[in-house]
Amino acid sequence: MTRLKNLLDEDSGTSAEQLSPVSCTNVENVERLNEKAFSNRDFYVGDFKEILPHGKGKYTWSDGTVYEGDWEAGKMTGKGLFLWPSGAMYKGDISGGYLHGTGAFTAPDGSIYEGQWRMNIRHGFGRKKYSNSDVYEGEWKEGVHEGNGRYFWNNGNKYTGNWKRGKMHGRGAMEWVNGDQYNGCWLNGFRQGSGIYQYADGGYYFGTWTRGLKDGKGLFYPAGSKRPSLKKFCVSLGYDNGHKSALSQCPSLNLEECMVKKPSVKRSLSERISVSGVLRSSGRISHKTAENSRLSDSGREFIRHNSSGTFSLDSDAGQSEVQENTAVVYEREYMQGVMIKERIRNYGELSQKAEKRTKSHAKETKKSLCVGVFEGKNSYHLMLNLQLGIRYTVGKITPVPKREVRTADFGDRARITMFFPSKGSQFTPPHKSIDFYWKDYCPMVFRNLREMFKLDAAEYMMSICGDDGLTDFSSPGKSGSIFYLSHDDKFVIKTLKRSELKVLHKMLPKYYNHVKEYENTLITKFFGLHRITLPGRRKVRFVVMGNMFCTELRIHRRYDLKGSTHGRCTDKDKIRENTTLKDRDLSYEFHMDKSLRKFLFHQIAVDCTFLKSQQIIDYSLLLGLHFRAPEQLSGLLEAPNMMPNIESSPAGEAYVLLPLGLTTEGELLFPSKGFRLVAHEPSSVSTEPGPHIRGRALRAFSLGDKEVDVLVPGTGRLRVQLGVNMPAQANHKLSRVEADSAEVELFEVYDVVLYMGIIDILQEYNAKKKAEHACKSVKLDPMSISAVEPELYAKRFINFLSQKVFPEEP
Repeated sequence: MTRLKNLLDEDSGTSAEQLSPVSCTNVENVERLNEKAFSNRDFYVGDFKEILPHGKGKYTWSDGTVYEGDWEAGKMTGKGLFLWPSGAMYKGDISGGYLHGTGAFTAPDGSIYEGQWRMNIRHGFGRKKYSNSDVYEGEWKEGVHEGNGRYFWNNGNKYTGNWKRGKMHGRGAMEWVNGDQYNGCWLNGFRQGSGIYQYADGGYYFGTWTRGLKDGKGLFYPAGSKRPSLKKFCVSLGYDNGHKSALSQCPSLNLEECMVKKPSVKRSLSERISVSGVLRSSGRISHKTAENSRLSDSGREFIRHNSSGTFSLDSDAGQSEVQENTAVVYEREYMQGVMIKERIRNYGELSQKAEKRTKSHAKETKKSLCVGVFEGKNSYHLMLNLQLGIRYTVGKITPVPKREVRTADFGDRARITMFFPSKGSQFTPPHKSIDFYWKDYCPMVFRNLREMFKLDAAEYMMSICGDDGLTDFSSPGKSGSIFYLSHDDKFVIKTLKRSELKVLHKMLPKYYNHVKEYENTLITKFFGLHRITLPGRRKVRFVVMGNMFCTELRIHRRYDLKGSTHGRCTDKDKIRENTTLKDRDLSYEFHMDKSLRKFLFHQIAVDCTFLKSQQIIDYSLLLGLHFRAPEQLSGLLEAPNMMPNIESSPAGEAYVLLPLGLTTEGELLFPSKGFRLVAHEPSSVSTEPGPHIRGRALRAFSLGDKEVDVLVPGTGRLRVQLGVNMPAQANHKLSRVEADSAEVELFEVYDVVLYMGIIDILQEYNAKKKAEHACKSVKLDPMSISAVEPELYAKRFINFLSQKVFPEEP
């Protein structure tokens, strides 16, 4: 009984010093009929069984707290009523001295919770009405909103969707009292990922958001214009292939639901009833002021390209007004809420473009080598098999005492094999997939590689084999490989051809020594090599790699750069939101700190020397760009609307919903610069396990050759490593064609954060490639084609990067 009594002390306002569980073993007590008085002045009236309360009874503590209800063998069990001197009250199920089952709790501030409890904590379905008249009804987990739920603000705003750890996170819809609506993805209380914003007057914006601000490409349909199907919208923005935007936070969804995912919620201290007591704070999600709570996207500012060619400042409400030509659609691109591009398109032209892309994607899918075979249910089985196998392998190799790898660890016999029947076996669990054989190559080598990259075995398994599963997406290249992405974006799993597996197995000893010697290597990080044999003897080979774009920053552009020119451009009609562009598509050159550039090209030269020694060609630099909003427009950034940025009040007793980007005084937090370099502080940057944790911080010439971090407004402090979080300035040169087009790009210089690595390192310069070189050299410039001998390939690759991509400052 003490644990329940103490549990409720703080909320009821009573003392925490209470009697131990009720019993008749106290030295000084007086028993009369069905009454028992204790030496500490507590009092019990009710039924007994032998010497213990049993049946119906009422227990009154010396401070005035009262429990009246069912007892069983000295414990409160059954239905009961608690009353506290502070005015708090609980009525409902109790089990073994805990609030457990269904019950209603009224707090001293007047808030009321009615729903399910588990061991003194709100858990299950419940409804809470807060003291300010806000209401949440839905699922709870461990005392916070988690699962499906609805939140009603007292001013009329409403959110319906998923929650996790107390915050809107995943798939959900927000409705403002002025009639505006947003339906899409959320992350930690912010709009994040794909979504649709519908204005009260009927206008629509289809696009992507990052931390509550428009970020990336989108389409605006003015009020009165014909709205396309959601499927066509997804196609027009490049989501027709079903994979996640920017490998980002919204899981794949039904197109008719606009790719919106399950939400998540953050645990609020105010909502937990812990063993130490019901916490005093209310836990509501409330608006700072009634005026602020009315804000929505309709009150935001934006920059619009007028027909005259000038730019004016308007509100989003203005952009939703019915226009003369309702067939007009606006293609826009934003960076952190600033519109940097706009193109006025005819609705019919846009529909034809989307239709053409749909047909093109259908043809590409048919050409795919693997995707067609393992789609739908088969893809799910393959994913499940992969998770089962990795869980088994990592669990088997991890307990083996750590040691240095030996020559035998790279050999043909260094394998783990196991049969996984669906019914289970002595060594394997039953599962819902088909029977399969599993083979793990060189387990000790890859275990040491994972440890070399500071990956914990448990974290690795949770990332790939956890309940959230893997997301599959098609390959942007010609291989037709299947790709899986772990739920936390840390790992990419790719299917391999038999020839590629052989190359990796052959080069593994040298690869191991190379990454061991060079902790800042840019070469792909490999963490596991596996094979699944399915019924019919079909073999599928996989490699687990680190995701180079594992970052909380949005990757706005991706480039695959080889240094060759033949076939190295992308058809403009095929460019989508997540298209990986090629050499001839690159219209930027990047200028970075002198020391950072020196470190970069030193490592590129070292890595190319290694690849050259292994007779590898066709590799490329995968380059990801995160653009920062241009400095000159920072003052014109969209004023963020009311999204759940929950901050604690000074007293720590309530939670206030502030407009994103605003301080409690209402001041804008938007920076004057895209980012800035600061001296490295190990304690101030994230050390979370992941593909980027290995590698030392870099030194910057501009800071006196000190190790540096980069401060990114709205995100935080990031450690600058080789190929990770590298700050630079992107200079964009408009071609004559671009200058004459209807698409206008306002700025030529951007602050960017770069992510890069050398990928596709499993193609040898073999007889087939030599024949390809001889054949193409007859008609084409030998220097323009990809298939050249390794020495020449490496030289051309480095020259292209040093002269065209990252040129030296003049």
